[in-house]
Formats: sequence, structure tokens, C-alpha cells
Amino acid sequence: MHGISSRISDRPIPYEEGCIMKATLKSTDEVRTQIKNPDLVKQRRRQIVEAAVPLFIENGYHKTTTRQIARKAGISVGSMYEYVTSKEDILYLVCVSIHDMVETGIEKALSRATGGRETLAEVLREYFMICHNMREYILLMYQVTQSLPAQWQQKVLKNEIRITGLFIDVLRRIVTAGDLPHLAEHPFDLIAHNISVLGHQWAFRGWYLTRHYTIEGYIKFQTDFILGMAAGKK
Repeated sequence: MHGISSRISDRPIPYEEGCIMKATLKSTDEVRTQIKNPDLVKQRRRQIVEAAVPLFIENGYHKTTTRQIARKAGISVGSMYEYVTSKEDILYLVCVSIHDMVETGIEKALSRATGGRETLAEVLREYFMICHNMREYILLMYQVTQSLPAQWQQKVLKNEIRITGLFIDVLRRIVTAGDLPHLAEHPFDLIAHNISVLGHQWAFRGWYLTRHYTIEGYIKFQTDFILGMAAGKK
């Protein structure tokens, strides 16, 4: 994600009302705060993220001010700085919320799946639908990750690897169960990275793909392609 971000301008993204999903923010302890109540910190940061994203999308990250974010969040600037120390912190929290939503979606898909092809198909569908619903989030992250301080850039990249690791775990689980044995002939990490990029592609190539394909058609094609490879079809 970081590698491509420098090649996409910080232009405003067309914003669709209602496209923003609820931020989860499972783990943000690394961002400094003056507040001791962890539940309150989580609540306020979720509030700040949900206010910031549409502003970043509509105006561009660099043109959005912390005052605008605070106003939209319904809190004072001074109060906002009790929960974050900079606009870069807010952008990092946006990135964390994206990864948390993806992780939660994959976990839900695994809980519904029955095994074998169905497990992989369920995980793929859940992931692609999350990328569809969060395409403005994802494109925003591609655009402005390079604006983060180095420590946050590294955290975002580690989170990307963690999400890819979830796909690796799914593939291993399927093979260990004796399903789709041809999967064992392929490098799991490369398949997992391919899955990750195929989801992101719906966001950063959406200017073309959404004019020619529905999300349902996209999911079917990519799922058939991945399952065909997993089954050893050539």
C-alpha cells in the first residue's frame, strides 16, 4: 500500500453519502492520550475518525484542518487534542479502523463457513464486499499513507502483513483439513498477497471496473479464478 501511495495524487475522491462504515478501533494504545478512561478514549477516537473520513475524502487530507474535524465530531479542538496529538494521528487511526474492519469481517466469514471450498469462497466474498463498501477508505489510505510519520507508516505496513497472514491461515486450515489438496502446491504467502491486492484493486481501479462490472460479477470472477487454481485447474 505504501509503495503505490506516492503515485496517486491527493485529489478529493467523489464521496458517496452513507459509504462510511462504523469505525471499530480495536487497538490504538500506541497513540498518546491524556485521558485515563480507555472506554472513553475508544469512543471519542471512533467519533473523531467518523468525522474525519468524509472530510478527507471530500476536501483532500492536506486541505482538511483539525478545526473542521473537531467541529464535525461535535467537540472542541482542545478536547480533541486530549485524544490525539496531531492530524497525522487521526489519519493513522483511520488506517487502523480499516484493518480492524477487514479483520472482523474475515473472522465472521470463518465462523459461518462449513469447510473446504465453501470456507475459502466465504472468506473471499466477505473480504471483497468489505473492500467494496470501504472503497473510499481504501483509496484514501493509498493516497496519503506517505503523509504519516515513519513510525505510523511502519505500523500500517505491519497491519497489512497481519491481514495477509489471516488469508495464509485460512489456506493452511483448508489444506490441513484435507480439502483442496492442490493448494499445497502453491506458495501460500503469494496467494494471500494476491487476494489482498485483488480486494484493493476494486478501490484503486474503480474508475474503470465499476463502469464495466458489478461487485457481484467481480466477486464471482475472482472467486472462480482463485478456486480454480486451488483445485488444480489450468
